[in-house]
Amino acid sequence: MTNKTILATCYAVNPYKGSEDAMGWNFVYQIARFNKVLAVTRENNKTAIEKYMTENPDAVYDNITFLYFDLPYWMRFWKKGGRGAMLYYYMWQKGIVNFVRKQNLDFDIAHNVNFHNDWTPSFLWKLDKPMVWGPVGHHPLIPKQYLTSYSSKYLLKDRATWMVKKYFWNCSFSLRKTAKKAAHIWCMNAGVPTILKLKEQSYSVLPSVATEDFAMNTKTENKNFNIISVGRFVPLKGFDLTLLSFIKFIYSLPIYKREDCKLTLVGSGPEKDFYKKLIKANNVESYVEIIEWIDRKELMKIYEKSSVFLFPSHEGAGMVVAEALSFGLPVVCLDNEGPGQYITPNCGITIPESNYENTVTQLSDALVKLHSDSNLLNQMSLGARKQYEEKFTWNSRGEHLKNIYNQL
Repeated sequence: MTNKTILATCYAVNPYKGSEDAMGWNFVYQIARFNKVLAVTRENNKTAIEKYMTENPDAVYDNITFLYFDLPYWMRFWKKGGRGAMLYYYMWQKGIVNFVRKQNLDFDIAHNVNFHNDWTPSFLWKLDKPMVWGPVGHHPLIPKQYLTSYSSKYLLKDRATWMVKKYFWNCSFSLRKTAKKAAHIWCMNAGVPTILKLKEQSYSVLPSVATEDFAMNTKTENKNFNIISVGRFVPLKGFDLTLLSFIKFIYSLPIYKREDCKLTLVGSGPEKDFYKKLIKANNVESYVEIIEWIDRKELMKIYEKSSVFLFPSHEGAGMVVAEALSFGLPVVCLDNEGPGQYITPNCGITIPESNYENTVTQLSDALVKLHSDSNLLNQMSLGARKQYEEKFTWNSRGEHLKNIYNQL
């Protein structure tokens, strides 16, 4: 039953990509399962959207109308890839209000979908319709001890970014207005209502990330103990902890048991050489494989052959966690406001913040525990799949949106 028309602003939408772009596409699709949607996105997304919709026909598309909007060239010539994206996004957000007014669009609810920052204001409330904001959240501050392995510029950058966020949270009139005027705020984790001081406002707490179900029902029986980690090679993702805890784990095993163990890192980024040096210095080249970014279908095959997902990331979300759970992979991560909030003792092991050495030891101990106890591994694998089905399917996001809209 189609009962409302939602104006959804989605800066990034590309069904062929992962991350933010994939989320933009999936959110539009999920809104359209139950309501009509007018989706406003950037002009550079048009080709991919139209190609995908032609190649993958679906009755749901009848509920979707895409509108393409960009600021004039003189206001965006300086933006190059990720550089300047936040500033441009802020200006794009402001520009949308006039764009929508000029189009004379008829809609019931305005929804600011992505980027998912709880420190960047939205201006959709100016359209005088109920506004939904989110999912929104932020990367928590990276604890200082976890940046000691890296160049000090990362600590400075992380702290400077945090100061900018704090400035917006505490001083931005527009941000306060956004939170006040929103009819409902979808918070990505429990830290958001505290930071935004949401008391009377209507809000919900649910992870933003989800994934399609690529897993075959039959998980391949795996004799080997394959550990996988996926992401960009930057300090935020904690790959130094991944490697050091794996190294400690491997050397804790008798030699004859090591042959069945392997760590696969899928990704690339500025810290790749640092990680290669770590691998070489510890003589674990034969146990660690680095795969540069690959096609998503190929990545799914690697998930399928894996036993555990090791992800000591410091970020506030993580699409890859949802993917790992869908393949029934127990997740070993830090007990933080990001992945740690959604990993229960039934589907993984979370490690509390501690000093650096202790964290590496505890991550390593978690791997030892899962490696030595096949019953526990199987139980957690079933738990991971269950957690995915209950919390991380795209359809569950669609249901959540439907409920939000129906309440307004």
